[in-house]
Amino acid sequence: MRQFFQSAIWYAIIISVLGSLATIGAHRFGALQLLELAAYDWSIRLKPVIEHSDSRIALITISEDDIRREGHWPLPDGSIAALLETLVAYHPRVIGLDIYRDLAVPPGHDALDQVLRANENIVAITKFGEGKFDGIPGPPALQETGQIGFNDILVDSGGIVRRGLLFMDHGDETGVSFALLLALGYLGGEGVAPEPDPNNDAYMKLGKTSFRPFEATDGGYVDADASGYQFLLDYGHGRQPFPSYSLTSVMTGAVAPEALTEKVVMIGVTAEGVKDHFYTPHSQGLQAGQQVVGIELHANIVSQILRAALDGNATVNPLADNYEMLWVLLWGLLGGAVGLGIRSPLRFSLCVSIGFVVLGVIAHEALKGGFWIPFVAPVIAWIMTSAVTTAYMSMQEKRQRATLMHLFSRHVSPEVAETLWQEREQFLDGGRLKSQKLTVTSLFTDLEGFTTVSEGMEPAALMDWLNTYMERMAAHVMTHGGVVDNYIGDAIKADFGVPFPRTSEAAIRQDVANAVTCALAMEQEMEQLSQYWQEQGLPIVRMRVGIATGPAVVGCLGSSDRLKYTTLGDTVNTAARLESFKKEGVDSDIKKDLCRILISETTKQYLDDTWKLEHVGTAMLKGKNQSIEVYRVRGREKTER
Repeated sequence: MRQFFQSAIWYAIIISVLGSLATIGAHRFGALQLLELAAYDWSIRLKPVIEHSDSRIALITISEDDIRREGHWPLPDGSIAALLETLVAYHPRVIGLDIYRDLAVPPGHDALDQVLRANENIVAITKFGEGKFDGIPGPPALQETGQIGFNDILVDSGGIVRRGLLFMDHGDETGVSFALLLALGYLGGEGVAPEPDPNNDAYMKLGKTSFRPFEATDGGYVDADASGYQFLLDYGHGRQPFPSYSLTSVMTGAVAPEALTEKVVMIGVTAEGVKDHFYTPHSQGLQAGQQVVGIELHANIVSQILRAALDGNATVNPLADNYEMLWVLLWGLLGGAVGLGIRSPLRFSLCVSIGFVVLGVIAHEALKGGFWIPFVAPVIAWIMTSAVTTAYMSMQEKRQRATLMHLFSRHVSPEVAETLWQEREQFLDGGRLKSQKLTVTSLFTDLEGFTTVSEGMEPAALMDWLNTYMERMAAHVMTHGGVVDNYIGDAIKADFGVPFPRTSEAAIRQDVANAVTCALAMEQEMEQLSQYWQEQGLPIVRMRVGIATGPAVVGCLGSSDRLKYTTLGDTVNTAARLESFKKEGVDSDIKKDLCRILISETTKQYLDDTWKLEHVGTAMLKGKNQSIEVYRVRGREKTER
């Protein structure tokens, strides 16, 4: 368990969770609201729109040409009365008048009142007051009739309409929206009326669909005004206009009866001079020509209510807050997984881009199915956690690489150093190398008579002389797959069989062969060095080598600032004692014998009969309680390959 909490996976999880929580916090405090709403608009625009217009709705529009024909604006009450009488003759189910008539506009006021009172399927508009604005009342003739609906529109910051209203509290009364009254007028002919949802009496059920009231933190909103009974608009018809006919065409009889019979007929103004225009999610960039007129906006709301009630089209519903949090957390964890596993900048960029696209597709497909899933928050969590995790892992790897290279790069071959890095997980533990018990072949070298030589040389010359020796001998260790463990004065300690565990006898045998071959290569190097020193007038010394094979503890010693990779144990001590072993007949004249290589019985066991070995005898080495058999390496027979 401790290893897990120190692992890269654990740190990736911590980074992912913290990054996700930070993103969720930013979302909850509203920092991402504008971006989330923009993403919602983008999804609305990409939704497949209903290709045909809603045949249940027809618009009667009053354009600039119609106003010019009438001669002035507002249209007189008599003109509106004549229009309503004409429309009534077409037998629509309900007529909506989206023109304020709180004040009389003579001539024809009495005629208008008479038409309004005589037809219960005519719905007029009012506008509720807000702040210092007292509002606009409906026609006096329809007061207390239930034929007046408010036409207030909810406009988000940025000027876009994304929500519709069904009911709204106004003082001590609850008003019904203009669009809902028109929809109910049509649905009454289908035998559909509003009722409480059987599963939640706070929801209104209308036909096949229940309308969930909008809440202040739904979707990308934060602390939105959720007063009244609101719902999210889907703009199912996109920017496709509803069937519309001009005022002039209706009054001249140019409209066929079937175009209006049993329909929701809505009367509104489309003239540019009458400022009744709104931006919707389809208004890209809020540019000129991207607005819809009020009558079309109300028609979209009526259409959505009818489609939900009669066709079962799902309304747009956001995820619950806890599911939104889990969604963001999931993508944060996925981002952490990417940061944990990918280091290539190209692959990282590709993977992050794919995640971005996948999130967009999921959000879009969910909205098509009636669910608003956050897009911006999980995208930020995905990108942030993947980037931060990658940066953290890269930093950790840099530190780990520095640790490994500090311990090994100058003492092993580049190939071994790279393998160490690739397999670092099995070696590192909290910044240190894990301690292991391995089968090691330990090699010690020393220069006989070095103390006498050092006393007779200048310090600078002595260091140059010794460094030349060390560099050439250390090169042979690395060439033969060993690790230079330590330099102790004129002595070299090297290990074969580290740092990778040897799991077979063949591998151990190869380490032994490498160590003894290295010692013979050192002997040849010593002969060349002696010749060079003799030519330079420098002292000549004799090198002793001790080699032993067996178990040893391998790991790091020292503080966190100064770690040293080394081996410990009886095998190491035996090799050191063999190097310094003295016995009559073993040491000879330096001029005849520049190098002496002694090995233990355990090392001999792994050598075949191609090696020239000389039995020195049984020796009691200093510091050991038991005697060992000692052998001297004289060379190796040439073998055919």
